[in-house]
Amino acid sequence: MTQALERRDYTPEEYLELEVNSQERHEYLNGEIVLVTGGMPSHNKIAGNFYAALNFALKGKPYDVFVTDQRLWIPKRRIHTYPDVMVVPQPLEYADGRRDTLINPMVIAEVLSKSTKGYDRDEKFAAYRTISSFQEYVLIDQYTMHVEQYTKTEPRKWTFVEYDGQDAIASLASVPFQIPLAELYDKVEF
Repeated sequence: MTQALERRDYTPEEYLELEVNSQERHEYLNGEIVLVTGGMPSHNKIAGNFYAALNFALKGKPYDVFVTDQRLWIPKRRIHTYPDVMVVPQPLEYADGRRDTLINPMVIAEVLSKSTKGYDRDEKFAAYRTISSFQEYVLIDQYTMHVEQYTKTEPRKWTFVEYDGQDAIASLASVPFQIPLAELYDKVEF
C-alpha cells in the first residue's frame, strides 16, 4: 500500500508542492507523506472494469467518474488520498486554491489488497465519512469475487450489503448503476 518518506511533519501546502512535481503518488496523512506503491494487475483490471462500466452508465448524467490518479482532500482528517474510483456530482468542488484536488465525492470504491484491506475498512472509511457529500462506499476484493457495499441512509447510519460469485449483480443506491460481478472481474485470474 504505502511507504513513509522521511519522518517529519509536513504542512498540506508542502505536500502539494512536492506532490505536483513528483513522478510517484503519495498520500498525505495529517502531516506524514506516504508513498503509494503500484497495484497488482488484478487490482488494476478490477478498478478499470468498475470505472469503465460506471463512466459508460453515467454518460450524459450530472456526474463525473475518476479513477486512481485523482486526488481527494479530506479536510476534517487532514488527508490527501487517491481513491481507486470516485463518482463526483457536478459541479466539481475543489480544495481551496486548487484545480487538481476534489472535495465532494458521492461514491468511492477501493480495491482491497492484503496490505490495505484493514486500513480501507477502518481508518479510511472513517475519514471518508467526514465528507458531507459522501453517500456510498464499495470495497472490492481482488482475490475472490466478493464486494462489500456501505450506503448512507441517514446521518451516522449506514446499511451493509455483500455480493458474492459470478452470478451476483452489484447495484449502487446513490446513482443508477448495476454491474454483474462476472463483468467486474472480467479477465482477472485468481
